[in-house]
Amino acid sequence: MNILLSDYEIAVAPTDRFKKSDITPILFGLFGEVGSVMSASKKRQREESAFAGYMRDVEEEFGDTLWYVSALCRRFEIDLSKLFLEAINGSGYTLSVIANDDPGSPVAKAVTKADLAPLDILLLRLGKQSANLLSLGDNPTNAKSHLLDFVKLYIDAVQASKVSFAAIVRGNIVKVRGRFLKPSIESLPDFDLNFSEEEQLPRKFRIEITQRANSRSYLRWKGVFIGDPLSDNIGDPDGYRFHDVFHFANAAVLHWSPTFRALIKHKRKSDKDVDEAQDSGRAIVIEEGLTAYIFSYAKTLNLFEGQTSVSFDLLKAVENFVRGYEVEDCPLHLWESAILQGYDVFRKVHEHNGGVIIGDREKRTLSFEPVEAKEV
Repeated sequence: MNILLSDYEIAVAPTDRFKKSDITPILFGLFGEVGSVMSASKKRQREESAFAGYMRDVEEEFGDTLWYVSALCRRFEIDLSKLFLEAINGSGYTLSVIANDDPGSPVAKAVTKADLAPLDILLLRLGKQSANLLSLGDNPTNAKSHLLDFVKLYIDAVQASKVSFAAIVRGNIVKVRGRFLKPSIESLPDFDLNFSEEEQLPRKFRIEITQRANSRSYLRWKGVFIGDPLSDNIGDPDGYRFHDVFHFANAAVLHWSPTFRALIKHKRKSDKDVDEAQDSGRAIVIEEGLTAYIFSYAKTLNLFEGQTSVSFDLLKAVENFVRGYEVEDCPLHLWESAILQGYDVFRKVHEHNGGVIIGDREKRTLSFEPVEAKEV
């Protein structure tokens, strides 16, 4: 399905968190994204076929570059669609348009040009032009002319990379809206909605975590102990014995936790494919590995205490971790919520050496009560 650049502008504008007067941060971001495209190209040449993620990385970095170009256009009151149209006209490209309210807007799909320079040469030129754009930070004169020169090289580089421009545009919309805009609960996936209650993650749950004299943690759900007692399994105790909190956060917020399903024996066995691909050993290993990875990262940031957001780099790593599993349909904003809620509860459990974990899948929330609280 074709998508107009005017549609792209409308879709990504709400994700721009910078002030309208912020020019320099946008220029820095654009310069950095061009460098990221160069870095991906370098890895491809160094590692050749071993760099399997080249096309995906280049597509993403070109999308981020387009986002910053769009942000600059908003600040300089330049129409992104018209800028691209001007860049394409007379430059040897064929252009497709579709008839609608804005028939002059370029369609975000691949166009062709016969005499492209090699990609590396084009990236060098693009890097040089992105450096030239930095001058707009203190002298915005001729902003349109500078941006037009950049966009011409950008289009050439996209075509030489053999990445679909349509995929770049659509991918960037999904990425930035999923990261920066809070989704409506109604729009979020519910992975076990069509399964019987005994195969669903519980819609609401209360799980008690206690620590005994042996410094191991114990879980109890509906009065029954579940799972194995856990220790920190590290020389310097760090509270990881309570890490099941993060699985509970995943279950409550993301509606996903193969580990929690296994603990309470709620795997979706009525569908063999779902059971094997989403609820069994490999999926459990993925969740456990991701949990350990985030925990190592969180320890360097005081377990996210006082933070209201999570690094985009961490969220992108999470995205790569779960690629191919149902939870990849969850937007990054939801992952951020699961991480922050999980660590808020974890810190309290660690402080009290236990507690009652309360999950509400309908509200996608996780909360804490002292262990003395009685189950109702």
